Amino acid sequence: MFMVSRWEPNARERLVEAALALYVEHGFEQTTVVEIAKRAGLAERTFFRYFTDKREVLFSGAELLEELLVEALRTVPDSVAPIDAVARALNTSARIFEERRDFAIRRQSVIAANRELQERELIKLASLSSALAKGLRARGTDELAADLVANAGIAVFKIAFERWIASGGTDDLAHLFDKCFAELKVVTGEGD
Repeated sequence: MFMVSRWEPNARERLVEAALALYVEHGFEQTTVVEIAKRAGLAERTFFRYFTDKREVLFSGAELLEELLVEALRTVPDSVAPIDAVARALNTSARIFEERRDFAIRRQSVIAANRELQERELIKLASLSSALAKGLRARGTDELAADLVANAGIAVFKIAFERWIASGGTDDLAHLFDKCFAELKVVTGEGD
């Protein structure tokens, strides 16, 4: 009889890869936790040690991204304008996405095919915006400006990320962030 070890090596990564493969092959709605665990060669209960539900496989990295952005924002000198501080913070995330290009592209295709996941993605982006606004306020930016800049920064993130995904991840994501921030400054009259 085949016994599944209690502490399988790389269980989390195996579950993520299995889930993503099944979501792409069969669709998010049609994939069950049992199928994900089976594909990963793990017990169903192991899935629930790492994830609360099958959506969290796609969104479990949100907290780490938020921490990365907030920490990057914290290290930008206070003399840097708020919008430029957010731009620098977002640029720190580009490398991580590019290192996980295949995952990011497949993940985004699953999200794009499901309205519930699209809504969850918007919630994640709103949480990132709130965290950036809080970080800006900690730098001394007033509340209204912090909210505006953080929301603008997340809009830039979303648009640049969508363009990066559309390019198949071949465009340089940091360059796309810079290009979008430059365009934002032009349309607001700051880049003249």
